Amino acid sequence: MARKNSPSIIFIDEIDSLCSARGEGENESSRRIKTEFLVQMQGVGRGNEGILVLGATNVPWELDSAIRRRFEKRVYIPLPDAVARAAMFRIHISNTPTTLIDKDFAVLGKATEGFSGSDISVCVREALYSPVRICQNATHFLRVYPDANDTARCMYTPCSPSDPQAFEMSLYDVPGDQLLPPKLCLQHFLDAVSNTKPSVSSKDLVQQEQWTQQFGTDG
Repeated sequence: MARKNSPSIIFIDEIDSLCSARGEGENESSRRIKTEFLVQMQGVGRGNEGILVLGATNVPWELDSAIRRRFEKRVYIPLPDAVARAAMFRIHISNTPTTLIDKDFAVLGKATEGFSGSDISVCVREALYSPVRICQNATHFLRVYPDANDTARCMYTPCSPSDPQAFEMSLYDVPGDQLLPPKLCLQHFLDAVSNTKPSVSSKDLVQQEQWTQQFGTDG
């Protein structure tokens, strides 16, 4: 299909699951898949002009050596730096209403040293649940009027029990169409960061760098 529709790009994520090192205990079907992959990568009997094959893996040392040689470029992509991490927070938050400003994203970028893109995604999902948890645990709500010109339309938002205008009530006492969850703020995200551990260890990074020194190429 790629040859028929060239120019084409074939991207294989987690390629180690398909092309791990061959061994004596390997079953026949797995061996045939790898053999066919090698044949197609080599372009035996057919040209590979106009086709770019990309593979991604977190464990390049588990790739079969013959597969590794088929990839002319072996580029190590390190963990994102602070600027990239701040940009990732923006991407994952997208259009979700928050009180975050530019400097807050910079703070989040600096606070997540050693985090991968996947870790940041987990942080954002954790933070997005914060308003829900606050509403669920609230024992007092404050009556507010989002539209100052429409005093007949009131909403209820969680507040401190010490607020003089607070009403003692639970989430289940608030009509669904009158609930006003608190807006996401920087502290919600910092709390999520503190509750999330980086998924990539320093040992993993050392192993990646050692493999890159031995087999890697410049991008």
